[in-house]
Amino acid sequence: MHWNSKIFNSLISLFFLAFAYSCNLPKDSNEDWLIDGQSRKAEINIIDNNEIQMSNGLVQRTFFMGPNLACIDFTNLMTGSQILRAVIPEASVTLDGKIYRVGGLYGQSEKAYFKKEWLKDMVGSPDDFQYQSMIVSEISSHFPTQTTFWTGHKKDASGKKVTFNYTHPNYEDLLLSIHYELFDNLPLIGKYLTLENKSGKSIVINQVVNEMLAVVEEESAVVGSTEKMKKPHQLYVENNFAFNNAMHAELSSQATHWKADPSYTSQVNYDLLTPSIMEVFPEEGIGIKLNPGEDFKSIRTYELVLDSYDRERNGLARRKMYRALAPWALQNPIFMHLVSKSDAEVKNAIDQCVDTGYEALILSFGSHINMEDNSNENINRWKSLADYAHDKGIKIGGYSLFSSRTISPEHDVISRLTGKPGGAFFGNAPCLGSQWGLDYLEKLKYFFEKTGFDIFENDGPYPGDVCASTSHPGHEGLHDSQWVQFQLQKELYQWMNARGIYINAPDWYFLDGTHKIAMGYREVNFSLPREQQKILNRQNIYDGTWEKTPSMGWGFVPLTAYHGGGKDAVLEPLSEHLEDYRQLMMQYYGAGIQACYRGPRLYDTEETKQMVIDVIDWYKKYRNILNADIIRLRRADGRDWDGWMHVDPDGKEKALIMLFNPTNKKMDKTLTIPLYYTGLQNKAKVSVEGAKTRTLPLNRHSELTIEVKIPADGFTWIVIE
Repeated sequence: MHWNSKIFNSLISLFFLAFAYSCNLPKDSNEDWLIDGQSRKAEINIIDNNEIQMSNGLVQRTFFMGPNLACIDFTNLMTGSQILRAVIPEASVTLDGKIYRVGGLYGQSEKAYFKKEWLKDMVGSPDDFQYQSMIVSEISSHFPTQTTFWTGHKKDASGKKVTFNYTHPNYEDLLLSIHYELFDNLPLIGKYLTLENKSGKSIVINQVVNEMLAVVEEESAVVGSTEKMKKPHQLYVENNFAFNNAMHAELSSQATHWKADPSYTSQVNYDLLTPSIMEVFPEEGIGIKLNPGEDFKSIRTYELVLDSYDRERNGLARRKMYRALAPWALQNPIFMHLVSKSDAEVKNAIDQCVDTGYEALILSFGSHINMEDNSNENINRWKSLADYAHDKGIKIGGYSLFSSRTISPEHDVISRLTGKPGGAFFGNAPCLGSQWGLDYLEKLKYFFEKTGFDIFENDGPYPGDVCASTSHPGHEGLHDSQWVQFQLQKELYQWMNARGIYINAPDWYFLDGTHKIAMGYREVNFSLPREQQKILNRQNIYDGTWEKTPSMGWGFVPLTAYHGGGKDAVLEPLSEHLEDYRQLMMQYYGAGIQACYRGPRLYDTEETKQMVIDVIDWYKKYRNILNADIIRLRRADGRDWDGWMHVDPDGKEKALIMLFNPTNKKMDKTLTIPLYYTGLQNKAKVSVEGAKTRTLPLNRHSELTIEVKIPADGFTWIVIE
């Protein structure tokens, strides 16, 4: 038999294309932790009397009890890959100016990989904190929370916690504990360190490195700096020391540090600069005194183990992590952003919320509310308005500016370079540890306690500024200023969370109690024509939900002028721009995202009122699926259709698809929609805009091929069951 070379080459090409495609497909949905609904319980077991193993079928971490306690294994069970390449100390603390390592073993000569048989030749160090005992318990929330708004949260996170206790002869009455949390049904491990001072003297905590891992590198680069080389992709690390107003987790993270390991001499990089050590610590240090009887808790670190390079899949994993770690952020009230000058305008807006099905009202920046005024007259005024709202079933909140302002040289952040006010993230900013800052916190608490307000919108909270003042009562000086201010801010948010107060804040404080952050936007874009705003908003939604659940982000709709712009930028008079108003609402509610509808009213005519009612009724009908995670279909570019899809394998509605047409011509499209993450196989029930349901087939990749019609400069939506 003689082969035609062209046919042979074509067959070979098709084979390799098919193989490559199959390698990028997700695993069998019946065995996929993201959608199969199987129970994968966390377990902590002692093996052969000298190993402690944490495992839940997705991730595994093993500790050896020898001359000291050491982590000897960190396995990605989803892929079978080992994450750990070498044994190093568990943590380190700097106390009274001296560095002490915690746990760990020494003597591993080859650092590219580790073998258990090497343990017999490894030793501990008497200079380190020594392992004493362990306690196994259930995981629990790190602070009390209360849910008072609609929420997509269905079940509290569960799992196991193991606490390893250590002591040191230099600090006989100091208990150092390292706490590990392994979550059920998630490839997620948490870690933090605590200190209990049971002695009769104060101890200075200069620094705490609560996590240290020698991990397998991502790439073999013969030359290249530590900063420029890729970090290990299968380990996503997040901690609760995050700020910088990026409204993005990685850019906000300030405590995760990837370092080179010069003792790893067999690495490919000639200068030994491969990023292969991961440590978690605040660069500015801690700098506080731990007085007798006091406790200290470090940064909390969370390590999410990934099983893919696929951005959408990894985003789904991260969003599932947030649903477990920050369930309060799944609350998602329907709110209006009111610009008011009088109490009558507030009452009118409350009445309009009642009429249209809105659930809450926030007095926006530029309104006549002042939460820093604790006079009886002011408190009574806002309590009366809160009572009016509550009597009608409406929650109420207000805006408060912290940064981007100057108080006085006495109370502002002092630059470490000049010794004068200035140099803060926002130029001038008050110090939260100044007397003004401490009073600010107490005034806010007093206002909320006395008025019964339900929502707090905090603009420009402390973004990691340090303060060189030595006269502020809340901190001693530069050395403790960052840590102290951050703890004060967290305490406020957690105090509010325990009372069911909902918090909008422009930084990544989700792990410490905030509920919502911006999707990410450029403010001056809201002065652009409405046609541009619609497309830009959809781009923001597409880009801003890779890592956020819909409830974690807010958008913006300027009903009145904002940052300038002409009459083609705003929606007022609302009745004259009804279709633009409707589409902007459907874009955001169709993404499950609450936008700040900023203006004096929600409607101006009966027709406008009915349109708002119709959109809110639609949103509430599909609220569960619209608050489910987003899968991206096509990013808006103004040239062709764009859209996204919500998926929920556990819900009645498995998916809700939003499709948009930015052109001035009607579109007839045949689209292939990926339904893998709905959990559906073989067939799906499909309804276009509430029409009669049809059963359509799915291909072997769980993809749906469907013909759709999208009106010019309009949208359509599809429900999948």
